[in-house]
Amino acid sequence: MQLEDLLPSAEPVRFVAEDGTETGVPAGHARPADDRLVEAYRRMVLGRRFDTQATALTRQGRLAVYPSSRGQEACQIAAVLALREEDWLFPTYRDSVALVARGLDPAEVLTLLRGDWHCGYDPAATRTAPQCTPLATQTIHAVGLAEAMRRKGEDSVTMALIGDGGTSEGDFHEALNFAAVRKAPVVFFVQNNGYAISVPLARQSAAPALAYKGVGYGVPSEQVDGNDLVAVLSVLEKAVEHARSGQGPFLVEAHTYRIEAHTNADDATRYRDEAEVTRWTAADPLARLQTYLKNRGLLDDEAVQTAETEAEAFAARTRTALNADVEVDPRSMFDHVFAEPTAQLAEQRAQLVAELEEGQA
Repeated sequence: MQLEDLLPSAEPVRFVAEDGTETGVPAGHARPADDRLVEAYRRMVLGRRFDTQATALTRQGRLAVYPSSRGQEACQIAAVLALREEDWLFPTYRDSVALVARGLDPAEVLTLLRGDWHCGYDPAATRTAPQCTPLATQTIHAVGLAEAMRRKGEDSVTMALIGDGGTSEGDFHEALNFAAVRKAPVVFFVQNNGYAISVPLARQSAAPALAYKGVGYGVPSEQVDGNDLVAVLSVLEKAVEHARSGQGPFLVEAHTYRIEAHTNADDATRYRDEAEVTRWTAADPLARLQTYLKNRGLLDDEAVQTAETEAEAFAARTRTALNADVEVDPRSMFDHVFAEPTAQLAEQRAQLVAELEEGQA
């Protein structure tokens, strides 16, 4: 593969301007089918409402923590739409919207963030790995599974979602290198939202764009306007097809922004100013897609209302499920640490049981 085949575009790929007007089809890319764009809008509306509901549940004490992805919905929804049902998704802790957009039960998606010891859903049945909190470890898992599927002759790919901060981790670089050497069918999708918690991108990397990190490993790369759903879906569809056709891994960087704080425990005003947030809020991916679809006659007010009504019902179901008190057995925390409990675990469990029985006496 020649160097020019590895390099990303000099500027992020864009189909739709911030005001919703079409800028044209960039060379080398294809506009996604209209019906997929309309479906993307429906899922974005649902995802946005789910995100605000989960944030509210955190403030009410029903969730231990919730990392909002408001402002990143174009990335979340496009990632899911670019995959087939048999493909695997490897999400981070900030990708709950992608999971519900893939059809996972919202209560199961939020189980881990509620404080349980497991992810809530069945990874094998949903082809969705547990949401990963340690930075970049899911990239290695995604490459390993992709390589296994390649050896078995399966026509499937994996997609690893990762934040900009995760690209500074060694696991990310090891995953790129191994995937390139083995030609594993994996897409690395970097959602560059500008901050690794409070650390701005300029303090993380001196590269002109994170997409260039793939070049040194022989991984073709692209960068895209992460708030332009049309562009993100087009680029990811191309990347997935590249991996599925046996050409190996592909790296995509989406330039986006998280409107909310890192989590409910974070005070974002300490490291970014309101003017920056306001500027990015004006580039809202949902409003941009809605205007674009209306301009093309693919969406009307009735369809908007239908999507919003569906989203409200979805939020209500989520709220009802999370407001139900869960019966928790404290002894269960020891059940799946090891296949055979160690002597230390047995001793700790016995101590807990004794304390519980003493409290009931």
